[in-house]
Amino acid sequence: MNPSILKTSASGSVFEFGVYTLGDIVPDPLTGRSASHRERLRDIVAAAKLADEAGLDIFGVGEHHRLDFAVSSVPVVLSAISQVTKRIKLASTTMVLGTIDPVRLFEDFATLDLLSDGRAEIMVGRGAFTESFPLFGYDLSDYQQLFTENIGLLQKLGEESTVSWEGHFRSPLKDAEISPRPLQPSLPLWIGVGGTPASAERAGTLGTGMAIAILSGNPERFAHLAELYRQAGQQAGYSPDSLKVGITSHGYIAKTSKQALDDFYPYYLNYLNGIMAHPGQEFRFTREDFEAYTRPGEALAVGSPEQIVEKILHQHELFGHTRFMAQMDVGGMPFSKVASAIELLATEVAPIVRREIAKRTGAN
Repeated sequence: MNPSILKTSASGSVFEFGVYTLGDIVPDPLTGRSASHRERLRDIVAAAKLADEAGLDIFGVGEHHRLDFAVSSVPVVLSAISQVTKRIKLASTTMVLGTIDPVRLFEDFATLDLLSDGRAEIMVGRGAFTESFPLFGYDLSDYQQLFTENIGLLQKLGEESTVSWEGHFRSPLKDAEISPRPLQPSLPLWIGVGGTPASAERAGTLGTGMAIAILSGNPERFAHLAELYRQAGQQAGYSPDSLKVGITSHGYIAKTSKQALDDFYPYYLNYLNGIMAHPGQEFRFTREDFEAYTRPGEALAVGSPEQIVEKILHQHELFGHTRFMAQMDVGGMPFSKVASAIELLATEVAPIVRREIAKRTGAN
């Protein structure tokens, strides 16, 4: 099988590190102040610039369509970031593929790729929120069929500059010219998955990268997804080296474990109750509960640099992944604390993890 032109790109690094944001807006639990949409977007651009300068590999921005999120147009935000950064890859984390026109999605990211000198990546998935379905006139019950149809078309758009195609949910294409074409020979494409085996198998069959969102709990319960993904990919004819796994997680790093826990807990609880809770629901999440979620065998990546190194290396034994991305700016977390955590990830976590993984794998 010939891999699609929209496929996972090979990384020049033995292991990639990144940060991502969903741009949530809630009142700071310590000051009561909420950032404006303008302030939040400016902080996102500043965080990306810092991540680039610090030496991280990738910066991701996620899509939402609610007033308590600042980002609805991911390509626009990433394009702004492209103009103040030099080398960091720019990714959607994620685009809700069931409610976006694949032609528009491809052309937007091809444009971003040109503006960024070849740094664009597309990550698609269902997402944790469903407000885009009624907003754009789609039926949530059609999710699976929409995703299947749209990802098939998206990959075809990457393979051909003039496309003829017919599906069920959008108008057919007849010798349609798809412009512009990206700078990269292939726009890297990832599928974000939660805990669904069928999603992992689909990503493998399509030959895309797979990003597993592990936000809490024991990571071992997700290990089978990596196995299913690689099995499906190899059965579809893709080489093992082309099948890339990434892990995404909530995270925060400070000089000491106590500082990390003290800093992050009020904002994490604020995120749970301000963003993740349903109306009338409240998460009763004590400090003791929080600390249990951050123990060595748990996924929540909060702690000192040494603790985060241990977590990532343990997860690497489970998944053999090549990328770790952390969402740090949750619940109204001040930019100064996010910036400090980004610096620690880049300077005190990434070098050690890369060195240890290179030893394990024999990579240069």
